[in-house]
Amino acid sequence: MRITKLGTTSHGGNCPTLYETDTGDVVVQGYRLTDREALAQLSDVLPDEQFVVVPRELLTRFAPKE
Repeated sequence: MRITKLGTTSHGGNCPTLYETDTGDVVVQGYRLTDREALAQLSDVLPDEQFVVVPRELLTRFAPKE
């Protein structure tokens, strides 16, 4: 799989960052969601799934428009 960096709102090389794969999927680099109350509200979570917090600005500026 090949990925292309779409953009970042980080300063100094930290996350968050959006990438696009050669299949058109989007990969998100961000801080892991660890808030227990928030995690308890999620549903249909598979054992190998992870959740990251994505700032709205990152999505509005760099998410693919298609």
